[in-house]
This record gives sequence, C-alpha cells and structure tokens, in this order.
Amino acid sequence: MIRRAEKMLKRQILPFWLGLKDPRGGFYGGTDGQGRIIPDSDRGAVLNARILWTFSAAFRILGEPQYAGAARWALEYFLQHFVDGENGGVFWCLDSDGVPNEDKKQLYALSFAIYGLSEAFLALGDQRALSAAVGIFSLIERHFHDPLFGGYLEAFKRDFSPLDDMSLSDKDINASKTMNSHIHLMEAYAALYRVWPDASLEWALRELFVIMGKRMTGSDGHLGLYFDSDWTVLPGEVSPGHDIETSWLLIECASVLNDQTLMEQIVPVSLRLGNAGLGAGDIPSGEWWVYAETVVGNIYMHLFHGDTAALDRASRCFEFIEKKLVDREHGEWYWGLLPDGTPDRDSPKAGFWKCPYHNSRMCLEILTKLGHPSKYG
Repeated sequence: MIRRAEKMLKRQILPFWLGLKDPRGGFYGGTDGQGRIIPDSDRGAVLNARILWTFSAAFRILGEPQYAGAARWALEYFLQHFVDGENGGVFWCLDSDGVPNEDKKQLYALSFAIYGLSEAFLALGDQRALSAAVGIFSLIERHFHDPLFGGYLEAFKRDFSPLDDMSLSDKDINASKTMNSHIHLMEAYAALYRVWPDASLEWALRELFVIMGKRMTGSDGHLGLYFDSDWTVLPGEVSPGHDIETSWLLIECASVLNDQTLMEQIVPVSLRLGNAGLGAGDIPSGEWWVYAETVVGNIYMHLFHGDTAALDRASRCFEFIEKKLVDREHGEWYWGLLPDGTPDRDSPKAGFWKCPYHNSRMCLEILTKLGHPSKYG
C-alpha cells in the first residue's frame, strides 16, 4: 500500500492539479467530470487553501521542487486575492478574474486558510504565510469565539456584523455552530501551533478538545452536526465519514501539545468515534472524501488503538479506491459512485468542494505513518 500510495499521489492526483495552474495566477476554479477546465469558474477560498496545503505538504514530505513551485504559486495568489486587506480574514469566493463576488467571512474558510498558510510556512519558510495565519487566528478569537457558551459562531458579513444565513452550503442548515467548522478549526489551530506555539493558541486548542468530547460527541458515539449557540443539538442525520475523520484528527491534533494527560483523555473519545464511523462498513459509501478518511481512520485504529484488523480494512478500502474511484486516463478521483457502482463521470473533478486535500492527505498519511521514517520524515 505504501508504494501504491506514493504512485497514486505522484501520477494521478498531483499532476492533475498542476495542470489547473492559471497563467494569470492561481488555479482555475473548476473542471467537468472528465477534467476539462472551465476557465470562468468561480474560485472558492476553501479550494484554494486546500491546494496551498496540498502542495506545501507534498513538498515538505517528498521534497520535489515542482511541488514547492506550485505551493509558492498558490500562496502568492491567496495572499493577493483572498486575504481581505481592509477588514481581515478571507473572502468566501472570487470570480475567475480574482475579484470578490461573495465576501462573507465563514469560519470554515478561515480555518482552512490557517491550515494552508501554516503548512506553507512550515514547507517554504515564507514569513508572510505565518503572519497571515496568526492574523486570522486573532480575528477568529476576537469575532467568532462565543464567550458565553464556548465554541465558535459560523459566519458574519464582511465587516463582522451579523449574517442572517450562516449555512456553509446548500446541503447544510442555518445553524449558529456546526461540527464541520469546529473539527477543521481544531485541525487548523494544531497546524498553527506547530509553527507558532503561543499560549493563547494553546488555550483555544484545549477548549476545542473539550468541545469535541463533551459537546459534539453523542452517547451513541456519533458527532452531532448542527447546534444552537447554547449547544442545543439541532435535528440532523449522523455522518460516519466525519466520525472516522475526527477520530484520527483528535489524535493528530492532541499530539502537538505533547501532554500525556490530555492524550489519555482524547484516546477514548477517538476510539468511540472510530467505532461509530466504521459501523457503516469496511467499504463505505458516499463521496470521494469518505473513502479517503476511512483509510486513514483505520490506520490510526491500528496504530493507536491496537485494532488488529484495522490495517487490513485500510488496505481493502485503498484497493477499492484504486479500482473504482481513480481515473487512470484523466487523473484525480471521481466524485463518487453511482447506485450501480460505476463512477460518477458527470460531477466535477475539481470545483468549489472537490479538491486535492482528502486524497492527497490520505496518501501522505500512508507514507508518513507506515513508510520508512528516514524517507518521509
């Protein structure tokens, strides 16, 4: 699985995204299901922050200069076009010319901005990336943090005045707080802590661990999806993909604090979430990202929870991805599978939500957790 993951990353995933570089700057905002570029596609902050993270992490771990070049290309565009120099934070969406066409400040996008910028600093050493990440952290703590009930609110207008509709997408309900934003804020804060171990950041990260265990994880082991500001759970289905993803993110994020007592508290929560997520079956169903997170989640179940069958489950899921989701002709993964088990060739290969983050991260986790440390250290 290790050699195949490296091959998948270098031959199917990263070349596809290198092909989306726009000569005018940044990356094109979308493709069709075959990977044909749609030049006038809008450019989302989440997609571009994830591209920045992906090439930065790929360069840091694999050391190939072409990935450093792509990371610098992504960083320059992100700093010049997505960062709001007037009010702070990042714009939610730009048009194809780099002009903001949706300027709300969404916690989810701010989280990925910190995540991508922190990795860019770690990989490239560009001080502008760290400064921007720290600035966004300060802004989140100032405007989004809820001092009464804890946690973070979902969204505001550009100037941080209240926003009526805070929903993340047309698939999400309008909730004051969501699981999805909090897990990725935790991930972002942990990434920033690796390069900026500030006391205020540590405090915020520790609060997020408490929220994950006491506010968001239900008695059934599943994460709640939506909440009122006082943490009243709002109706919604469970998401096994997010359960398994969060199970391993908790371990990874807690490790940055190097606190054994904290880790002892996190491990049982991680195990409950992992078991809840795996309850959907060894080979999940859903969009591409669920398969990627299932592979990584099983690797962590093997390494950190002593699940002797987990590595075999990870291998079987990886083989399923190779056979069913990877487009060996045009590159990248398909969005998902149709009810008859064939690939969804109509949904975009790249777009506002279809990105290189989940599948690249899966490959990099396989290399760093299962590969030889001297090669991928």
